[in-house]
Amino acid sequence: MNGKLWGVGLGPGDSELVTVKAARVIGDADVIAFHCARHGNSIALSVAQPYLREGQIHERLMYPLTVETTDHPGGYAGAMADFYTESAARLAAHLDAGRTVVVLAEGDPLFFSSYMHMHKRLVDRFDAEIIPGVTSVSAASAAVGIPLVEGEETLTVLPGTAEPGELIAHMRSGKALAIMKLGRTFVKVRDALESAGRLDEAWYVERASTDRQRVERVVDVDPESVPYFSLIVVPGGRNNPYAGQSDASAGEVVVVGLGPGPVEQTTPQVAAEIAAATDLVGYTTYLRRVTPRPGQRVHASDNRVEAERAEFALDLAARGARVVVVSSGDPGVFAMASAVSEVAAEPRWHDVAVRVVPGVSAAHAVAAAAGAPLGHDFAIISLSNLLKPDAVIENRLRHAIAADLAVAIYNPASSKRTEQIVRLKELLTELVPADRVIIQGRDVGGPGEKVTVTTAAGFEPATVDMRTLVIVGSSTTTAVPRSAGDLVFTPRHYS
Repeated sequence: MNGKLWGVGLGPGDSELVTVKAARVIGDADVIAFHCARHGNSIALSVAQPYLREGQIHERLMYPLTVETTDHPGGYAGAMADFYTESAARLAAHLDAGRTVVVLAEGDPLFFSSYMHMHKRLVDRFDAEIIPGVTSVSAASAAVGIPLVEGEETLTVLPGTAEPGELIAHMRSGKALAIMKLGRTFVKVRDALESAGRLDEAWYVERASTDRQRVERVVDVDPESVPYFSLIVVPGGRNNPYAGQSDASAGEVVVVGLGPGPVEQTTPQVAAEIAAATDLVGYTTYLRRVTPRPGQRVHASDNRVEAERAEFALDLAARGARVVVVSSGDPGVFAMASAVSEVAAEPRWHDVAVRVVPGVSAAHAVAAAAGAPLGHDFAIISLSNLLKPDAVIENRLRHAIAADLAVAIYNPASSKRTEQIVRLKELLTELVPADRVIIQGRDVGGPGEKVTVTTAAGFEPATVDMRTLVIVGSSTTTAVPRSAGDLVFTPRHYS
């Protein structure tokens, strides 16, 4: 019979925080496996030391690299994947021989732990069980001695290795935070906390629960003294004595784009900004795509009052609110970023902070659904004549087509406005060959998604409505029928 694999969580470092079950399983095991760097030392093994017994086999799984470069053809990820595969094979040999194998994991086995790489490779072949452990987040929170989350507050756990923009977006959310994987990333994380206005609220904890534990406010920490086994916690504002001392409490307007429709195409940065807001402002239809958290105020309005909506948002922010103005797609493409900026340019609003967070545009969503028709120079033109004359629209279309640009057409038609799309058909007949590639994307990413690839000759204006985006290809745009799926692309080179 095969042996059993155990993923054993050891807790944050204090041997007395090892659970009773973990201690028993460690003592009963035939093989004790642990990961380590090239120096061969293992914190996990030292934590488990009181529960080890004579005669057990120790499998030292030594990382081939940590932060140094590698000549592996797959780079760092490839080198580590090979290492995990080889390590799993070593453990499989013991399991095939009927031995019980314990893989030691600091903290919890499935919380930023190397054990998970063994589990994924072995769980389909062998009986595997996980013993959870006290996480470093819990230990650090206990060390700080301030309640981490209370009531409806939420906790976000971030790796310090994340990109600065992603860190800042999550930090601005106002949530309780735990930031792990420090060491070399400490300065980046500290700077992100400062940019997000959360630095004064943040606590640094090093080697939590051990006799070398160190707790300081992040503002007082020397970056040169920070080891990898450290983290930062930002308790929820309800109990944090330093919450609200920074500029994070100042009002501001953030204009965000939800993307073209699917929740998967709303960026994490946008989601974090929405979560951080005290007030959500926007067109009723777009706000229906957002689930407000308890306590958020929602201000919906008609789609034809952009300037009034912008002024309302700025007024809320001037009184201390953190306002998110919601747009569909990208807020800077025929959307609310321009409307808010126009109003915010007036002297009375110069003291109100305004930020714009990008989103996936409808043009790029439709282009991606077809392939890469915007792979070379392109233009974006709206056919709506609410804010510009028909003569301007036609002039711009003529010049874009004459310049041989691919053109993404926004607002092509509505139930009451069809003359512009009919005129587009007439211009295409006049200006481009009959076989010019035309793409129609309707409700892309939504339940009614339909992407049609046709030609200038086959283009039917009657099939276009306000939920459709049209892309007119350039002279080099090519539609290729393929058994694995058709592709439309505009080559990057141009003769």
